[in-house]
Amino acid sequence: MAQARSAAVAKQEPFHWEGTDKTGKKVKGEMLAPGEAFVRQSLRRLGINVVKVRKQSLFARSQKITEKDIALFTRQLATMLKAGVPLLQAFDISARSHANASLQRLLGDIKSDVETGSSMSVAFRKYPKYFDGLYCNLVYAGEQAGILDTVLDRIASYKEKMLAIKGKIKSALFYPAIVLTVAFIITAGIMIFVIPAFKDLYGKSGQDLPALTMLVMTISDAFVNYWYMIFGAIGLAVAGILRAWQRSPALRARMDAWILKVPVFGPLIEKATVSRWARTFSSMFSAGVPMVEALDSVAGAAGNHVFMEATMKIKTQVATGSSLAVCLQTAGVFPNMLIQMVSIGEESGSLDSMLSKVADYYEREVDEAVAGISSLMEPFIMVILGTLIGGIVIAMYLPIFKMGSVI
Repeated sequence: MAQARSAAVAKQEPFHWEGTDKTGKKVKGEMLAPGEAFVRQSLRRLGINVVKVRKQSLFARSQKITEKDIALFTRQLATMLKAGVPLLQAFDISARSHANASLQRLLGDIKSDVETGSSMSVAFRKYPKYFDGLYCNLVYAGEQAGILDTVLDRIASYKEKMLAIKGKIKSALFYPAIVLTVAFIITAGIMIFVIPAFKDLYGKSGQDLPALTMLVMTISDAFVNYWYMIFGAIGLAVAGILRAWQRSPALRARMDAWILKVPVFGPLIEKATVSRWARTFSSMFSAGVPMVEALDSVAGAAGNHVFMEATMKIKTQVATGSSLAVCLQTAGVFPNMLIQMVSIGEESGSLDSMLSKVADYYEREVDEAVAGISSLMEPFIMVILGTLIGGIVIAMYLPIFKMGSVI
């Protein structure tokens, strides 16, 4: 029997699947299974209409556990618990539905802790790298209130929304950075391989060259003779900044404050931070977590040091009996809309609902801001590239134009 079970496990292969859930939303993922039929059957039990299943190479499996993996696991666990699947069995099904061996081991370890009598929140707290304080506090609140499936569903929705916002922010910030990086590489290639040919040509003619042409040739000489130092210095500078960012909380705090003041991008980051702040607070408060404890988790999830410090001060003031809306007003970093909605929520006893509406509003604002930045960046980048490349071309052809005018 043991040998047969081992053989079955050994024959499991990774499959990638795509389909739609009960609401018609497109979903996809990976699963280790003995065959395609097993994948389709397992997904149907989860209420997923399978559209495509394909086998993956064993070497294609990722070993890194991402936020997306945790969000997908949470959604699966919530769906299965709502369907009445026992908790331990739900962990087994979730583990088998992922081809990521690291995630399988993680879920197996958590399941073992739960089997030995540990609560799920305590089991999750052993892995803070993947389950932060917010996640664990919400799970604990769900366990205490007997609504674990509902809370897990809220956590999954929260994580999906946060991932969506992060993706939009990254696309808005990385697009110009990537384009300008490619432009620099192309310009360096022109300086190293193209300009020297013009220099040899003009050197044989013996004519006096315009100042702009001489400047471009001087820059070209620097790239030809010291390209390794230029690229090395840029690489070391980027690595140094990233290392200092990771190791220096003081630098991160200064950078977070500076980012909020950057034109165009600053308001986008602020809206995304306010949306995350309101969504986190709403999720915590609706799960029954006390306000002071909720503010502690909200501060950690804010994602910006300015808002984190302000939230910690608000937590101290709220603990002494102050109104949340008054504390937000005193902090001086939160928008008036958020303050007014919190004030209404406190008076009407619907704070979680009001915070959720604020989060929805600022998420839409982020969408519009990203679209606006994308449309603004395209002509801006074109102007930069046109000026850079056009300037080089003009500089190198000026001597030819000068010769033509003499003739």
